[in-house]
Amino acid sequence: MSAEKLSAASGNCSMSRLAKKPIKIPENVQIEIKNGTLLVKGPKGELTKSFRNDLINIAADENTVVIKPLASGGNVKMLLGTFASHTKNLIQGVIQGFEKKLIIEGVGYKAETRGKDLVLSLGLSHPVIYKAPDDISIKAEKNIITISGIDKEKVGLTASKIRLLKKPEPYKGKGIRYDNEIIKKKAGKRVAGATK
Repeated sequence: MSAEKLSAASGNCSMSRLAKKPIKIPENVQIEIKNGTLLVKGPKGELTKSFRNDLINIAADENTVVIKPLASGGNVKMLLGTFASHTKNLIQGVIQGFEKKLIIEGVGYKAETRGKDLVLSLGLSHPVIYKAPDDISIKAEKNIITISGIDKEKVGLTASKIRLLKKPEPYKGKGIRYDNEIIKKKAGKRVAGATK
């Protein structure tokens, strides 16, 4: 078996296992399926996700969501696993929401919120202002920025965009990093003629 086929087979196996089990619907969540769109409603709001209804079928009763293939092939099995993961994220989002934390490192670097705006002091001659999307909440306390919302992808994308405003530099680690991110620091350059 070629490396490509072996990789696809191993990926399809794990993905198909994920989709085999029905997904439990919590009591405070409602699910509607219509014209290739999955709608999930819960205490924190509602989310939608489009799917390929020519390749997979999604059915829901009062207790579970079941995802089944309408065609054969490795791509369909992978799609089943991917959408099973999406469905679980939608359910978690409307019940608990998602959160990402960023840490600001650097003397004089700080962040604060003004309404929906995140105002950052990043060693420049002017503050940097990031306008949060309507469905995303941003809080700043000391050197910690907390991004939260019900859509996992939007929370992750917002955190990524803020981090890019001042990526951590590799010598002293100054900048904005994820709270669980480890910056591999480089040794500083030696000054010519400096003694050991």
